[in-house]
Parts: sequence; structure tokens; C-alpha cells
Amino acid sequence: MLPIALGRARNVLNYVVHSDKRYVCVMALHGVAPEERVREVCQEFVGPIYQRPPLKASVERRLRVRKIFSIDVQEVRGRLVLMVVHCEAGTYIRKLCYDIGEVLGVGAHMAELRRVQAGPFSEDEGLVTMHELHEAVVAWKELGDEEPLRRAVMPVEVVARGLPKITVRDSAVDAVCHGAFLTAPGVLTLTSDVRKGETVAIMTLKGELVALASALMDAREILEAHKGMVAKPLRVVMLPGTYPKLWRSKEGVEKKK
Repeated sequence: MLPIALGRARNVLNYVVHSDKRYVCVMALHGVAPEERVREVCQEFVGPIYQRPPLKASVERRLRVRKIFSIDVQEVRGRLVLMVVHCEAGTYIRKLCYDIGEVLGVGAHMAELRRVQAGPFSEDEGLVTMHELHEAVVAWKELGDEEPLRRAVMPVEVVARGLPKITVRDSAVDAVCHGAFLTAPGVLTLTSDVRKGETVAIMTLKGELVALASALMDAREILEAHKGMVAKPLRVVMLPGTYPKLWRSKEGVEKKK
């Protein structure tokens, strides 16, 4: 699966690209290895690993650390190993298969690969082919039927699923849309998992995504703060002017003086 963003949703696609991934992989061993040993070696690769990108890669071939969250070996049939890998973005599964083969001492390569999850998106929900999307657009344009298109195109708020959230007052929305830092008086509620330096979703009272931001305080600090900046916008999604402008720019204040 490959998430594709439309319109201003493209502003947050970078977050999805750099979020964790899940793959279904078939690894082909070059020799015979006991199933129990195969499973043991696969578990040895769970956690932080060193990995150098393969020769045919679009990035510099330098040693780097990537995290493997889990390797679930589904089946071992002869020299074929079916497994599900949950990993950090930027992990090369074909290199992972090669390294597992080296530890097993028989060699291995990636025979098949399918990405089934990218960040909050998975093939179990909302996955459509380009052909199905084309048919949905035709149904909308020629028949006026919006239903297939609504099933095919998901709202941008799906990106915020699983992210810590800060809900803001209506009076603060337009300022954030213009790139202003979110300040403590503009905060209404927030989830307890907000952490300083991590990405959070700034939401309206209606549940609309305003922007992705970097938290400048932990949840407890924000709750206790009466002033000061609490989040720095990283990617603004909502168009300025969607909510009334209830803030005054510095330039406007200076002119009034």
C-alpha cells in the first residue's frame, strides 16, 4: 500500500512517510536450516539493529541504526519463510533478509514483499486500487454519486489517529493557520501523552485537523501554564480564514500605536 495525499493534505504526507511500517515478506533461504533455529535468529534482530543500505538504494550507503519492533514468523516451509515485519521507516527488508541468512550461515534473499501498513494507514481499512479510484471519480462526475468517492478518499484527520492531541479554542485556530505558535490561553483540552519535542495534532472542537506541531511542553506543564508558547506548527493543513480571525498581528498593533 502507498498513501497518496490530495490538496493541502500533502502538507502532512511527510509525517506518514517517516512513520513506522509493517510488511509481509517471503524470505528464501539458500540452504536448509532447522525451523526452530530460523525463528530464534529472527528474534535476535528485534530491537535496534545496524544496517547499511543495499547497493541499489536511493540513499547514501552509510551504516545507520534502525529499529525492528517485531518479526512474526508465520510459517516455515522448506527453504521459504513467511514473516510479518513491523519496523522503523527507512528499514530495508531485503537487507534484513540477507543479514538473517548470514547469521543462519546458509544465506538468504527476499523473494516477495508487500507493505500492509504505513503509519495510521493499513490495507484492512480504506485500501483501494487506482482503478477503483478512477471509477469513483467517474461515478461522481457523470452520475453525481459521491458515495464511492467518499469511501475511496479518507479525511486528513486519519493522519492524526494515534498522535497526541491538543484541542484549541476557535479563537486560536486562525492564528495557527497563519503559522503562529500555539500559546497556553488557546488550549482547551489535551491528551495525557503529549511530550515535549514530539509531534502532536492540533485539533478544533469539531475534531478538524488544524496542523501538526512540535510540543514545547509536556502535558502537565501545559495544563499548569497560564501563558507562554506550548506548540510550534510544523505542517499547517487548514486554510487561513476557515475560522474567523480573532487575533491581531504585531504589524497591526504597531500601526495602531
